[in-house]
Amino acid sequence: MKGKNPHFYHSRFSIAPMLDWTDRHCRYFHRLMTKDTLLYTEMITTGAIIHGKGDFLEYNEEEHPLALQLGGSNPVDLATCAKLAQERGYDEINLNVGCPSDRVQNGRFGACLMAEPQLVADCVSAMKDVADMPITVKTRIGIDDHDSYEFLTDFITTVSEKAKCEQFTIHARKAWLSGLSPKENREIPPLDYDRAYQIKKDFPHLVIAVNGGVKTLEETQLHLQHLDGVMVGREAYQNPYLLADVDQRVFGHDKPVIERHDIAEMMYPYIEKQLASGAKLGHISRHMLGLFQGMPGGRQWRRYISENAHKAGSGIEVLEAALAKVPR
Repeated sequence: MKGKNPHFYHSRFSIAPMLDWTDRHCRYFHRLMTKDTLLYTEMITTGAIIHGKGDFLEYNEEEHPLALQLGGSNPVDLATCAKLAQERGYDEINLNVGCPSDRVQNGRFGACLMAEPQLVADCVSAMKDVADMPITVKTRIGIDDHDSYEFLTDFITTVSEKAKCEQFTIHARKAWLSGLSPKENREIPPLDYDRAYQIKKDFPHLVIAVNGGVKTLEETQLHLQHLDGVMVGREAYQNPYLLADVDQRVFGHDKPVIERHDIAEMMYPYIEKQLASGAKLGHISRHMLGLFQGMPGGRQWRRYISENAHKAGSGIEVLEAALAKVPR
């Protein structure tokens, strides 16, 4: 199933925005394995982009197709950021209506916005007015005791009709805004994929993707029988080789599956370039630790990098030595 917009082809499979994980080094690494998967930035707040020191919108050209996930609830600030994102060449902007952390609630964004669908619609409209690209929403199925199907349909109805929002990614768990940590909110509330399936049935004109608990491409293909897209989070990070045959199995490409050793070696030129401009090896190599997950030598690979990448002056020789510990 594809949406009317060719962009939505890429959202058939995507990697979730994950704070402190899906930075530009991580995304470059993931892109080596899959050309068609839609990649997301970490959630970046409007305040960081508008007032922060440093370039929060920086990315590598190789990362496309790439979506910027924004955290915020002020339509004017979101429009400012959307305009900047368009100038920088992003392919999509996604509004976070799913993160349950205290810090996010204090800033009046994230999952607590589910209780304010009209404000979410205003935010999406403001971004659509200034940016000619898909503006999408990532949400939960509910918050606290507001977890009826009616609550979710009211939210989707308001945002899709008032803001002409065409695409929603539904994290198939509700969020507890108090009493559970963000980590617990990713694990304790039960998954309810049927609710996402029902949303697609009731809103067939919308592009609906699901997120939460997906660990294999077999599960992905089952979800795609009911929905337009699947977003994978922690599994894609902890077991990144999952991505190596996404293009074949999800997007239908006929090309050989790339080998793990080759992926590691393909990172060398990128790492050398980044080190030359001041990056630290450990900031890049940490995203590669799971490459040999479950394979002979995988533990030695992980341990050697973990023990050596942070040392002053360390370069790709650390990865070469680690790779030598893994049989081809």
